[in-house]
Amino acid sequence: MKKQHNGDGAVIIKKYANRRLYNTESSSYITLEHLAAMTREGREFKVVDAKTDDDITHNVLTQIIMEEESRGQTMLPVNFLRQLISMYGDSMQAMVPGYLDASMDSFRRNHAQFKSAVEGAFAGSPFAEMAKRNMAMLEAAASAFKPPVKGDDAHAGKDAEIAALKAELASLQDKVDKLAK
Repeated sequence: MKKQHNGDGAVIIKKYANRRLYNTESSSYITLEHLAAMTREGREFKVVDAKTDDDITHNVLTQIIMEEESRGQTMLPVNFLRQLISMYGDSMQAMVPGYLDASMDSFRRNHAQFKSAVEGAFAGSPFAEMAKRNMAMLEAAASAFKPPVKGDDAHAGKDAEIAALKAELASLQDKVDKLAK
């Protein structure tokens, strides 16, 4: 079978009525986890309804986010979700996607500069270790927005890393509370 890509090189994924996903490039059925991995690798794909040929990529990506959020690895704060929902039907709704896209691009581009600035600002102060730990947490959050290097095992111990970061955050909160007293 001929490999199928759309005009800009994106792999075509067909979604059938039975909710199965078919990768036309590898001629195999795949899961949402495979699509999440492709996204992290920076692979472009387009999901189409197998019957109507409608582009349903947005819906499938949203479904992947919902599954990730339901696994307890929440990234989207409740307040952000409420604000996002309140924008539906608002006169500004059309501007939100472009704004969010530009914000995420800017976040990725400036991550290294931000890290350097924060580390430099706290160098030699009693808060240096706390800043270092906070940067580690920020880096863990930022890694979700950039594709890993091929062969990178960064996602292998993701659950353990998140648990360690949560414990560290609780420890830091206790220290801050003690300092505030």
